Amino acid sequence: MTARAPAPTADEADLPTLQRRILRDLGRAIADHGLIAAGDRIMVAVSGGKDSYTLLECLRLLQRRAPIPFELVAVHLDQAQPGYDGAPLRAWLESEGYDFHILREDTYSVVKEKVPEGATYCALCSRLRRGILYAAATQLGCNRIALGHHRDDAIETLLLNLFFQGRVAAMPARLVSDDGAHVVIRPLVYCAEDTLAAYARLRAFPILPCNLCGSQENAQRKQVKALLARLDAEHPGVKSSVFAVKKAPKSSKHSKIASPSTLARPTTAK
Repeated sequence: MTARAPAPTADEADLPTLQRRILRDLGRAIADHGLIAAGDRIMVAVSGGKDSYTLLECLRLLQRRAPIPFELVAVHLDQAQPGYDGAPLRAWLESEGYDFHILREDTYSVVKEKVPEGATYCALCSRLRRGILYAAATQLGCNRIALGHHRDDAIETLLLNLFFQGRVAAMPARLVSDDGAHVVIRPLVYCAEDTLAAYARLRAFPILPCNLCGSQENAQRKQVKALLARLDAEHPGVKSSVFAVKKAPKSSKHSKIASPSTLARPTTAK
């Protein structure tokens, strides 16, 4: 009996293979958690990082073959960071033909002023950004906000809450705001970060650096990420085991998106 060849790693896989993998995981998340319904107008938050580029592109691929209609609007927030240059992102959005809006709010100065020296910026930065996105979604008539958080983000959040907050709480795939006015969805929640990174490299997305979060080497999330990477290298499958702690529900009746198998056909990106 001939031994089966091992599956290619994310770095070895070609673009159609990675695309099939991402669309399969995207479809599963949408079906499991009822993330998209007919008539939704979805605001996709595009930070300029690998995850949000991939999310936007794959949602449009899904949109083209889905049996229900939904709209996509890309929104990018310029937070006035020193050295920021959003021209590559704008050029890419224009060349790809997306409906998009670029907002500018100086959250950078607020975070630098309010956060004490040595403390992490993430919590305040995230709250400010979320408030701006909520307001933009209302103004643009979007009933859902799609964020690019992936499986590794969900695992890291689970461990951060466990280690530093003493509670078991994971990042939800679908979250309704306290006032019920906004629904936040995370369609990439089943996608591994290395798959998204490999896809972004092959697509050569114009990545915009973040000079705020990226400047803090002692951030707890970075420490947890490094711990997970080391454990997964020594014990392959550790990440999958941690992710299984938060079991996905059965397919939701609210989602009429086609089954994951029908979404896995590769489509050549522009």
